[in-house]
Amino acid sequence: MGAPPLLRTHVRPSLTVEHHVLNPATEEVVRTVPATTAAEVDAAVARAATAQRQWAAATPADRARLLRRFAAVVDDHLEELAGLEVLEAGHTIGNARWEAGNARDLLDYAAGGVERLNGRQIPVPGGLDITVLEPLGVVGVIAPWNFPMPIAAWGTAPALAAGNAVLLKPAETTPLTALRLAELALEAGLPEHLFQVLPGAGDVAGNALVEHPGVAKIVFTGSTWVGKQIMAKCAGRVKRVTLELGGKSPNIVFADSDLDAAVAATPMSFLDNSGQDCCARTRILVQRSVYDRFLDLLAPAIASVVVGDPSDEKTQMGPLISRTQLDRVRSYVPDDAKAIRGTAPEGPGFWFPPTILTDLAPEAPAACEEVFGPVAAVLPFEDEEDAVRLANATEYGLSGSIWTRDVGRALRVSRAVQAGNLSVNSHSSVRYWTPFGGYKQSGLGRELGPDALTAFTETKNVFISTEA
Repeated sequence: MGAPPLLRTHVRPSLTVEHHVLNPATEEVVRTVPATTAAEVDAAVARAATAQRQWAAATPADRARLLRRFAAVVDDHLEELAGLEVLEAGHTIGNARWEAGNARDLLDYAAGGVERLNGRQIPVPGGLDITVLEPLGVVGVIAPWNFPMPIAAWGTAPALAAGNAVLLKPAETTPLTALRLAELALEAGLPEHLFQVLPGAGDVAGNALVEHPGVAKIVFTGSTWVGKQIMAKCAGRVKRVTLELGGKSPNIVFADSDLDAAVAATPMSFLDNSGQDCCARTRILVQRSVYDRFLDLLAPAIASVVVGDPSDEKTQMGPLISRTQLDRVRSYVPDDAKAIRGTAPEGPGFWFPPTILTDLAPEAPAACEEVFGPVAAVLPFEDEEDAVRLANATEYGLSGSIWTRDVGRALRVSRAVQAGNLSVNSHSSVRYWTPFGGYKQSGLGRELGPDALTAFTETKNVFISTEA
């Protein structure tokens, strides 16, 4: 795969600060990107506010048409965008193509909502009462490094569709796809400065975006610890916030399930994106009567996972994002831990093998904390009540899976598990047609789905008296 073209950033370079983007599979520097300063954030907000007023004044049909054109231009550059994602994030090429396609689909889906962003007429005595949905203004989207392209689109597409301007702050390690998307937006004909990308450090560019009085809302995906800090800072200005934070999702396997299907689906339920996924099913809960059989079947499934060069079509799992993340994952897995282990390359790159810890107490750190790597814990449970108890024994509540042939049990357990996104006999968590978000410390608010645009609007109520 050839190197993607050099990027034109549309951000005035800092005179002193740059950030090196590493290829996590090789540890080689692939780009050097200027870091946005607080002063540059301030200037970007001013430009965005001007562009937003013009954008909001455009007809819904015109906004929808430009967003569809943006989606079409992204579609024309899918392979290039996927290549950038492999380069900066170490994602497998198959995953990266899906991610580029998801960004395209989000833009197209959001465009379809522009002309359906309707208010209501409410019956009242003495007159007519209507509601109008108006854009917030300038929205800040702070995207993570684990899924740089799609998660950036989750906030950007509906915010633009609702008539807002967007300032996107990508993670320091993964700015390349965001910068290229901003170029493609201009190529598609979106107004200049409506969608700007501000690469740089979280404690500089990100903090300036969060604290800026001209930014009406922050959309953040990342750790619960950082999310709490952002929420506290937004509270000082009564600024709206959507947070998608950590997870420790259960994979509940009942004895009456199709055990072969449950086993076959388990490896990639926590190894996709090298486990760097808030929805990863890293707590595998198996009914005791089939626990030993499940482990016997799971060992060869884990051993067969292909870990290696992310640009190879056959690769199923690539490297971790950084040395810091590799060290974090290692800290959860002692050398003498009882585990089912796969293999990973040696030498340069941030590699860790697929690992399932098999002899842990439910309160052990690896069983209840978010590792954010290719590590899962398997725990036995006795019955339905015990499964629900274990599933809910965490501060998180983002996603999860339930494997059973009993429809009644599937419904009971789905209602009892405290999580925002559950799948039965599947590990699917994210569809752009349906809401996504978490319970408890997994976040606040919902993204995606048919109501995504309304999260970027104010509701204005207007009463018109009809009395003489």
